[in-house]
Amino acid sequence: MRFKSGKDFLNSRSKAITVFGMSGVGKTTAARILHDANWFQYSVDYRIGTRYMDEHIADNFKREAMRNKFLRDLLLSDSIYIRSNITFGNLAPLSTYLGKPGDPEKGGIPFVEYVRRQAEHREAEIKALLDVPEFIRRSRVIYNYEHFVCDSGGSLCEVVDVNDPNDLVLKSLSESTLLLYVEASPEYLTTLVDRFRQNPKPMYYNPQFLSEKWDAYKRGRKIVDDNTVNPDDFAAWGFEQLVYHRIPRYEAIADRLGYRMEMKDIPSIKSEADFMLHISKLIDQQNSGS
Repeated sequence: MRFKSGKDFLNSRSKAITVFGMSGVGKTTAARILHDANWFQYSVDYRIGTRYMDEHIADNFKREAMRNKFLRDLLLSDSIYIRSNITFGNLAPLSTYLGKPGDPEKGGIPFVEYVRRQAEHREAEIKALLDVPEFIRRSRVIYNYEHFVCDSGGSLCEVVDVNDPNDLVLKSLSESTLLLYVEASPEYLTTLVDRFRQNPKPMYYNPQFLSEKWDAYKRGRKIVDDNTVNPDDFAAWGFEQLVYHRIPRYEAIADRLGYRMEMKDIPSIKSEADFMLHISKLIDQQNSGS
């Protein structure tokens, strides 16, 4: 959704916003402020984990349980029930399933299996994003919510073609919601990379990018056997490459279809009214080219 002016946005009866950007820039904080003001909050990652990858995640738990004789016997006799308990604030089961490629002795999984799980995530994320218009409808018809906010995952820009005006996901999101890109400051990007090095986590990569970086990583370290790759070291190295790969993709989406705001402005937003006023000013500024 694009608006002729900030006033048009403020006067719109039923608002719908998709917040996107790098991990930790304040997307969920912004969505929570609106949720607390009685907006329906839709988390893409939560939808992925509970609707589209729930069985994959549970099966992974069961595979691990089958390695333990005590749990194996209970599982085979239907004496225990295993499933994930994903919440908006705890997506660990989804991250654990994605895993990290490399040495199994260091917690890694085979690269071929890693690529397969990445493909599952890609399909799930696309479906979860395409669900947004239907959830807008359901939130209004079933639950009587007037406004809707979509808290998208950091990998939104990886599952779309930012240069394709007919990309199904971007077309759907831009027609049903206002796209708001929260830009990370250069200082924060450095902090984010440093923080990730200390605690590497599973991530989603665009398949072409992943293939290129996996080969580059092994070539740079003269590694021949995939199973000798240190999974945490690759994750940290790959994440830094990923951060700077995503920025121009986010920007392309915002410049063509949405609006930009800076992450430094998030802490000053304390209420729905603050947020709406800030967005209206962004619309006027960007419409005037300032």
